[in-house]
Amino acid sequence: MTALEFIYSYFGQIVEPKGKVVTRFAPSPNGQLHLGHAFSALCAHEFARAFGGQFRLRIEDIDGTRSRPEHIQAILADMQWLGLAHDGKVQFQSQHTARYVAARDRLVSAGLLYRCGCTRGDISEALKHKPVPHGPDGPHYPGTCRELPFAGDGPYSWRLDTKKAADLAGPLMWTDLTAGQQFADPIAFGDVVLWRKDTPASYHLAATVDDAADGITYVVRGKDLFAYTAIHRLLQTLLDLPEPVYWHHPLLLDSADEKLAKSKSSPALSVRRLAGESSAELMDNLRHRMLPLGISLSDA
Repeated sequence: MTALEFIYSYFGQIVEPKGKVVTRFAPSPNGQLHLGHAFSALCAHEFARAFGGQFRLRIEDIDGTRSRPEHIQAILADMQWLGLAHDGKVQFQSQHTARYVAARDRLVSAGLLYRCGCTRGDISEALKHKPVPHGPDGPHYPGTCRELPFAGDGPYSWRLDTKKAADLAGPLMWTDLTAGQQFADPIAFGDVVLWRKDTPASYHLAATVDDAADGITYVVRGKDLFAYTAIHRLLQTLLDLPEPVYWHHPLLLDSADEKLAKSKSSPALSVRRLAGESSAELMDNLRHRMLPLGISLSDA
């Protein structure tokens, strides 16, 4: 199956990208890759190859002590084993903290971020006494440090004043290749953390800034990240970054119809690789199991 045939098998038609196609696969080295990662990398790789574009590899290695060198080496070995060649040098987020600092400082200067010294315990206690809206990530942050500015000398994070930022940005839309045009509602997430106490930047800030810096025109990722695009579109607007097109592909499901995850110790690609399993057969299986509503591994 060619890359173009793979794309056609999902969309049922030939997609007509506008402009240059640049995709990426951006794993975090806080665990070993599993079949879900292989499928996501395959989708991004085949989309780029189908339209003569570029496929980039980015290692999101700023997750404190959870980012491990051995996991980075395993990712590189797994990608080579899978036959998913990337274009250009591998990018490492740990080498680009200056760009995240610049983005953070710009938002601070605009009065859109505030310091938050709350611990999880503080937030949990506050939620007992203050009803708050619930969003895709659960209950919103109760706004303790937004209403009573942080005045301590301990560690703190930077939170986005989401309503203030959304009011400044105005109505936002974004395009998904399968779901069509979407209205972005970042307020549904409350005041998200953009700069954590223990790492240089949150996923939302770092990934959004990197996609722009790396020239990513099509963000190919799993449906579990669909809702987060609202936050990313807000950040793109606030920071004057280009807006990519998105394809949120279906997820690989286990026998219990739950998505594969590192946290559930889903079988690692490295185990298959070191056991001498044929990567060609594995990838051929993944290419032929594309289904619009999810892919079950129960009979794989």
